[in-house]
Amino acid sequence: MLDDRSHSLLKTLIEHYIADGQPVGSRALSKFSRLDLSPATIRNVMADLEDAGFVASPHTSAGRVPTARGYRLFVDRLLTVEPLADSQRDAIEDALQGRPSKQIIASASQLLSNLTHFAGVVIAPRRSGQRIRQIEFVSLAKKRLLLIIVTGDGDVQNRILEVDRAYSPAELIAASNYLNQNFAGLDFEHIQQRLACEIDQLRDDIRPLMALTLEAGSAALNESSTAYVISGERNLLDVEELSSNMKRLRELFDLFEQRSSLMHLLDISNQAEGVKIFIGQESGIASLDECSVIAAPYSVNGEIVGSLSVIGPTRMAYERVIPIVDITARLLSSALSQNTHNT
Repeated sequence: MLDDRSHSLLKTLIEHYIADGQPVGSRALSKFSRLDLSPATIRNVMADLEDAGFVASPHTSAGRVPTARGYRLFVDRLLTVEPLADSQRDAIEDALQGRPSKQIIASASQLLSNLTHFAGVVIAPRRSGQRIRQIEFVSLAKKRLLLIIVTGDGDVQNRILEVDRAYSPAELIAASNYLNQNFAGLDFEHIQQRLACEIDQLRDDIRPLMALTLEAGSAALNESSTAYVISGERNLLDVEELSSNMKRLRELFDLFEQRSSLMHLLDISNQAEGVKIFIGQESGIASLDECSVIAAPYSVNGEIVGSLSVIGPTRMAYERVIPIVDITARLLSSALSQNTHNT
């Protein structure tokens, strides 16, 4: 248990280390803490904080830096969060309105990156049973077609179909009309069930195209069902604490590429109320040992469907990043819910 004096000095140390990235010495703490303490007293408190694992002494400096445990105490008990300015909130809301859901997800990721100058990640809703609004075919070459699928929420998926013969424009129009007139509003699982019953009634020359369409359409929508959007990874190259360790930086970019471990971590935040913060090794992912992840779930019509996060160094301005993540999650929930009401 730390007393108020220790809390105050630790808060001052962390705030100044976040601001300039340099180890903080006793003289600076005496100046900025506004506590009437002698340098000797401050040194004793710092030694106690170091023994308790809240700060550490780099070998090249007489000053001290926060540890992950120190940041955790700071975030949980000492942090004063800055409310987001109305102008920033309005800008986020405007950027997320009036677009298809897929674009809204991408915009949220980009906003998180732009506002924090770190990496912004959004795990899109795991959408099962996406309903089809429209299907079209476009001839690309003699035996190649472009399949265009528009879902109920306005997302567009394209797939190349390799067919066994050339189809005339009239045949392609007839095929798309048949699908749209009979199956619009259904998901591919139901379309497949219906077509299984009706496929014998189709003309022989159109049956292979229907089979290919079902296979490619189902694959396209399954791939998009757990979309993962990340923006601003390159911002992390400008973070000195990360860029100075190229091995760790490569591991971090490998994590972004492989995705599964990070998606599992962010899935955990879906079970949290509000913002959840993983500092350093708390994530359980070695490549994030020098990073913090600030995550929040978002919902559609009151049901949690995904999460978003900012990934940056442990030395980040938590008081500023936390409300950005929180408000973006709330406004993303509102925008996606509004989309479902309009479709």
